Amino acid sequence: MGQVEATTQREIAADPESVFDALADYSGTRQKLLPEHFSEYEVREGGDGKGTLVHWKLQATSKRVRDCLLEVDEPTEGQLVEKDRNSSMVTTWVVTPSGEKRTKVTVTTTWTGAGGIGGFFEKTFAPKGLGRIYDALLDNLARETEK
Repeated sequence: MGQVEATTQREIAADPESVFDALADYSGTRQKLLPEHFSEYEVREGGDGKGTLVHWKLQATSKRVRDCLLEVDEPTEGQLVEKDRNSSMVTTWVVTPSGEKRTKVTVTTTWTGAGGIGGFFEKTFAPKGLGRIYDALLDNLARETEK
Protein backbone atom coordinates (compact mmCIF):
# COMPACT_ATOMS: atom_id res chain seq x y z
CA MET A 1 0.00 0.00 0.00
CA GLY A 2 1.26 3.42 -0.92
CA GLN A 3 0.23 7.00 -0.44
CA VAL A 4 -1.95 8.35 -3.25
CA GLU A 5 -2.12 12.10 -3.86
CA ALA A 6 -4.26 14.28 -6.10
CA THR A 7 -3.60 18.03 -6.38
CA THR A 8 -5.20 20.75 -8.44
CA GLN A 9 -5.20 24.54 -8.23
CA ARG A 10 -6.94 27.56 -9.63
CA GLU A 11 -6.42 31.29 -9.63
CA ILE A 12 -9.60 33.22 -8.85
CA ALA A 13 -10.29 36.92 -9.44
CA ALA A 14 -11.59 37.62 -5.93
CA ASP A 15 -10.07 38.54 -2.60
CA PRO A 16 -8.72 35.66 -0.45
CA GLU A 17 -11.09 36.35 2.46
CA SER A 18 -14.24 35.93 0.38
CA VAL A 19 -12.85 32.81 -1.31
CA PHE A 20 -11.91 31.24 2.04
CA ASP A 21 -15.25 32.21 3.57
CA ALA A 22 -17.11 30.53 0.70
CA LEU A 23 -15.12 27.31 1.12
CA ALA A 24 -15.53 27.33 4.91
CA ASP A 25 -19.30 27.98 4.75
CA TYR A 26 -20.39 24.33 4.93
CA SER A 27 -23.92 25.26 6.00
CA GLY A 28 -24.48 27.49 2.96
CA THR A 29 -22.13 28.14 0.07
CA ARG A 30 -20.10 24.90 0.06
CA GLN A 31 -23.04 22.70 -0.93
CA LYS A 32 -23.75 24.97 -3.93
CA LEU A 33 -20.15 24.50 -5.14
CA LEU A 34 -20.24 20.71 -5.29
CA PRO A 35 -20.45 19.07 -8.73
CA GLU A 36 -22.71 16.09 -9.47
CA HIS A 37 -20.13 13.65 -8.03
CA PHE A 38 -21.28 14.59 -4.51
CA SER A 39 -24.57 13.45 -2.96
CA GLU A 40 -26.29 13.07 0.42
CA TYR A 41 -24.67 16.28 1.69
CA GLU A 42 -25.40 16.95 5.36
CA VAL A 43 -23.82 19.21 7.98
CA ARG A 44 -23.94 17.27 11.25
CA GLU A 45 -22.10 19.71 13.54
CA GLY A 46 -21.03 23.32 13.25
CA GLY A 47 -21.21 24.60 9.70
CA ASP A 48 -18.53 27.28 9.49
CA GLY A 49 -14.92 26.10 9.26
CA LYS A 50 -13.16 24.55 12.25
CA GLY A 51 -15.31 22.18 14.26
CA THR A 52 -17.64 21.34 11.38
CA LEU A 53 -18.62 17.72 10.83
CA VAL A 54 -19.99 17.18 7.33
CA HIS A 55 -21.16 14.08 5.47
CA TRP A 56 -21.35 13.38 1.74
CA LYS A 57 -20.99 10.57 -0.71
CA LEU A 58 -18.35 11.04 -3.39
CA GLN A 59 -18.85 9.09 -6.59
CA ALA A 60 -15.34 9.01 -8.01
CA THR A 61 -16.20 6.58 -10.83
CA SER A 62 -19.34 4.79 -12.01
CA LYS A 63 -18.52 1.91 -9.64
CA ARG A 64 -16.65 3.66 -6.82
CA VAL A 65 -18.63 5.59 -4.18
CA ARG A 66 -16.95 6.79 -1.00
CA ASP A 67 -19.08 7.48 2.09
CA CYS A 68 -17.28 10.42 3.73
CA LEU A 69 -17.71 11.83 7.23
CA LEU A 70 -15.32 14.76 7.44
CA GLU A 71 -13.98 16.65 10.44
CA VAL A 72 -12.91 20.18 9.49
CA ASP A 73 -9.94 21.96 11.01
CA GLU A 74 -8.17 25.26 10.30
CA PRO A 75 -4.58 24.61 11.41
CA THR A 76 -3.22 27.83 9.88
CA GLU A 77 -4.69 30.96 8.36
CA GLY A 78 -6.04 30.31 4.88
CA GLN A 79 -6.06 26.54 5.33
CA LEU A 80 -8.98 24.11 5.69
CA VAL A 81 -8.27 20.44 6.41
CA GLU A 82 -11.00 17.83 5.99
CA LYS A 83 -10.20 14.46 7.62
CA ASP A 84 -12.45 11.54 6.77
CA ARG A 85 -13.48 9.48 9.79
CA ASN A 86 -14.32 6.56 7.48
CA SER A 87 -10.95 6.26 5.72
CA SER A 88 -7.40 7.59 5.51
CA MET A 89 -8.49 10.37 3.14
CA VAL A 90 -7.41 13.93 4.01
CA THR A 91 -8.22 16.95 1.84
CA THR A 92 -6.33 20.20 2.39
CA TRP A 93 -7.48 23.51 0.92
CA VAL A 94 -4.91 26.31 0.85
CA VAL A 95 -6.09 29.83 -0.01
CA THR A 96 -3.34 32.41 -0.62
CA PRO A 97 -3.20 35.94 -2.05
CA SER A 98 -2.02 36.09 -5.66
CA GLY A 99 -1.95 39.80 -6.42
CA GLU A 100 -4.57 42.51 -6.05
CA LYS A 101 -8.04 40.98 -5.68
CA ARG A 102 -6.63 37.62 -6.84
CA THR A 103 -6.45 34.35 -4.96
CA LYS A 104 -4.72 31.03 -5.56
CA VAL A 105 -6.60 27.99 -4.27
CA THR A 106 -4.77 24.67 -4.06
CA VAL A 107 -6.60 21.49 -3.07
CA THR A 108 -4.68 18.31 -2.24
CA THR A 109 -6.23 14.99 -1.28
CA THR A 110 -4.16 12.11 0.05
CA TRP A 111 -5.08 8.61 1.15
CA THR A 112 -3.52 5.20 1.66
CA GLY A 113 -4.03 3.26 -1.55
CA ALA A 114 -4.62 -0.41 -2.12
CA GLY A 115 -1.79 -2.87 -2.61
CA GLY A 116 -0.93 -4.98 -5.62
CA ILE A 117 -2.17 -4.41 -9.15
CA GLY A 118 -5.29 -2.63 -7.88
CA GLY A 119 -3.07 -0.18 -6.04
CA PHE A 120 -1.05 0.44 -9.19
CA PHE A 121 -4.18 1.36 -11.13
CA GLU A 122 -5.50 3.45 -8.23
CA LYS A 123 -2.26 5.42 -7.98
CA THR A 124 -2.17 5.85 -11.76
CA PHE A 125 -5.78 6.87 -12.49
CA ALA A 126 -7.45 8.07 -9.26
CA PRO A 127 -5.50 11.34 -9.00
CA LYS A 128 -6.56 12.37 -12.52
CA GLY A 129 -10.21 11.56 -11.85
CA LEU A 130 -10.24 13.33 -8.50
CA GLY A 131 -8.42 16.27 -10.08
CA ARG A 132 -11.25 16.63 -12.63
CA ILE A 133 -13.84 16.57 -9.83
CA TYR A 134 -12.02 19.28 -7.90
CA ASP A 135 -11.46 21.31 -11.08
CA ALA A 136 -15.27 21.41 -11.46
CA LEU A 137 -15.65 22.48 -7.82
CA LEU A 138 -13.04 25.22 -8.30
CA ASP A 139 -14.86 26.43 -11.44
CA ASN A 140 -18.03 26.73 -9.32
CA LEU A 141 -16.07 28.51 -6.58
CA ALA A 142 -14.74 31.01 -9.12
CA ARG A 143 -18.25 31.68 -10.47
CA GLU A 144 -19.57 32.16 -6.93
CA THR A 145 -16.82 34.51 -5.69
CA GLU A 146 -16.00 36.49 -8.85
CA LYS A 147 -19.45 38.13 -8.82
